[in-house]
Amino acid sequence: MRAVATAKASAFDPLVAETALRGLAAPRKTLPPHLLYDPEGCRLFEAITTLPEYYVTRTELALLRQVGPELHARIGRGASVVEYGAGSATKAALLLSALEAPAAYVPLDIAEGAVKASAREIRARFPAVAVHPQVCDFNRRIALPPLPAPLLGFFPGSTIGNLDTEAALAFLGAVRASLGQGARFLVGVDLPKSPAVLIPAYDDAAGVTAAFNLNLLHRLNREAAADFDLARFSHQAVWNVAESRIEMHLRSDTAQSVSVAGETIHFSAGESIHTENSYKRAPEAFQAMARETGWRPEAVWQDPQGLFSLHLLAA
Repeated sequence: MRAVATAKASAFDPLVAETALRGLAAPRKTLPPHLLYDPEGCRLFEAITTLPEYYVTRTELALLRQVGPELHARIGRGASVVEYGAGSATKAALLLSALEAPAAYVPLDIAEGAVKASAREIRARFPAVAVHPQVCDFNRRIALPPLPAPLLGFFPGSTIGNLDTEAALAFLGAVRASLGQGARFLVGVDLPKSPAVLIPAYDDAAGVTAAFNLNLLHRLNREAAADFDLARFSHQAVWNVAESRIEMHLRSDTAQSVSVAGETIHFSAGESIHTENSYKRAPEAFQAMARETGWRPEAVWQDPQGLFSLHLLAA
């Protein structure tokens, strides 16, 4: 039986269909990673962050707790925190707790459910903080509401690793333009390490990451009038040493044809859809990117195992 989601007419999203067709018609099939984050994708990603193989979240949380007093001293009183890619409010809550009398919190993300959930949790935990949620593509320059200074951008989770060099530079420049002179930006950056650590983090034994990746095909079945048979695709995590990145792919296990929004897409056996990158950047490499976009590296912290880093940038 084909594992195809039943789509209601009202679920069809022409933008999702157009985006999918553009990527699947390319010589090397690809889909943008933001399509991974429908409500079920967000739920599965939150499950990934608790897995024993996924070192990123627990390492970053420990670093945030460690550097809290230093951030308190550096940022000053009454800061406004702008979080790019808001999901779970756990990290934002740690940061707000570390700061002195924070004034405002602005969660930004393209996933409306994630933004609303983060805003709701922060309002409940920090009633004195003004919360201004925005559903938007944070990779572009954002028109922020009037906010009390100082401004502190926050981009945790190594999400910047999903961007190639050109896109990361554009993002860093757009954030600097949005936050303005005098702002700071706290960014989580995953570090290069052994594939023996990296591969299990993106291909866990419980299959949660595989379900997360395959859920993208469920979404296309539902929102792009597609008929992907999920049983004929497999999740792959690949370490690309030349590019210093983990790649996630959906491999077609057989030669097959799939319909997407009325168009036929052909797959050869073993052909894959490239769904996400996660670049691993050494501190000096990331700092060079920051300087190129007008930021001044102010501080960098790493965990003792050298797994993850936090960078504080100044405009």
